[in-house]
Amino acid sequence: MPLWTISARLKRESAVALAEAVTEREGLAVSASAYELPDGGWTFSANCEGKPDVVAFVALAREVMGTAAVFETTPVPEIDWVRKSLEGLRPVRAGRFWIHGAHDAGRAPAGTIPILIDAGQAFGTGHHASTSLCLEAFTRLLRERRPGHVLDLGCGSGVLSIAAAKALRRPVIASDIDPVAVEVAAENARINGVERLVKAVVADGMGDARLRGPYDLVFANILAEPLRQLAPAIARQLRPGGLVILSGFLDEQEGRLATAYGVHGFTPKAKATRVGWVALTLCRK
Repeated sequence: MPLWTISARLKRESAVALAEAVTEREGLAVSASAYELPDGGWTFSANCEGKPDVVAFVALAREVMGTAAVFETTPVPEIDWVRKSLEGLRPVRAGRFWIHGAHDAGRAPAGTIPILIDAGQAFGTGHHASTSLCLEAFTRLLRERRPGHVLDLGCGSGVLSIAAAKALRRPVIASDIDPVAVEVAAENARINGVERLVKAVVADGMGDARLRGPYDLVFANILAEPLRQLAPAIARQLRPGGLVILSGFLDEQEGRLATAYGVHGFTPKAKATRVGWVALTLCRK
């Protein structure tokens, strides 16, 4: 079935809230996101299998924001559009890691760990601020310890899983609710030579037996509301003294998340922000 995109220009808070709501609403879209435009505005965007149900999106927007939104729908050309979009992207350096496309292979700066993330259907090329913030937080963590059991929850394209596997040379579990993301993550692990270390699985949350801990480190670069709901499950699956790196949320959402994790025995260890996005490193007591 052909892909379509539905989008609307909104205020930042509304774009993020609508992306979270669409992600939670089963069957409405295969993916949803909110991102900042070059002029400082924000856009909500979702990919749908087949022509989007605009009426359903308008109704959900009213439910979430209390007002209507003007949506645009566009069919996605049946070309390798992700690869095309990546052709002009420059490599990203995030802490010890250098994320690049095939067109920049072999140019990694000295002392960095290269990660090849080229065309794929899943979220996460390393160019998003939340992914870079997670990699930088992981780099700081590596100066203090080498986690033995790692989970990348909501792995997307597998950037964080691959980074952990390459830096630690230890097995990593990468999970996502989206089967396409899991396929892309597994393929990216193969391309980066760590397919024997990265185990990619389709799983909803942390209830799947294959995700049973205890873990020393959990990456969770998702959205604010799913992160909040996952707090008790992450707490159960982390060792005492284990760490979780949270990102994918905005600065105004930090307080609610910090409170949710504090209730379950987490204390703050580090925080970083970039263009409104936040990454928190929390330690389980």
